[in-house]
Amino acid sequence: MTQPPLPQPQLDRTPITSDQYFEYTPEKLELWSGFYGYGGQDLTGFYLGILANMGLREAVRHVPISKWLEAIQEVALQNPKLGEAMRDRLNRGLADLQAVAEYLEEH
Repeated sequence: MTQPPLPQPQLDRTPITSDQYFEYTPEKLELWSGFYGYGGQDLTGFYLGILANMGLREAVRHVPISKWLEAIQEVALQNPKLGEAMRDRLNRGLADLQAVAEYLEEH
């Protein structure tokens, strides 16, 4: 049987298929040193399924915006396609967004 596609989280909550559920949900979740796990199984599909069901808007509501921006900056800056000019532009834009995030978190 072909492996189903990974769940694709959207802004609003979306369902996953039965095939995705059976393929990506561990038989038994365990806690290993404070992390979900199950015998070294790759849990990417499981995490994406949870985010798809939750919706990205709802996920963002539960974590400070500054943390999302920090993660976006780190991942984007690792992209080898990003030239120097775009890297500078990204950093300037994220600095502006961080200022807004700090304001929102203070008020």
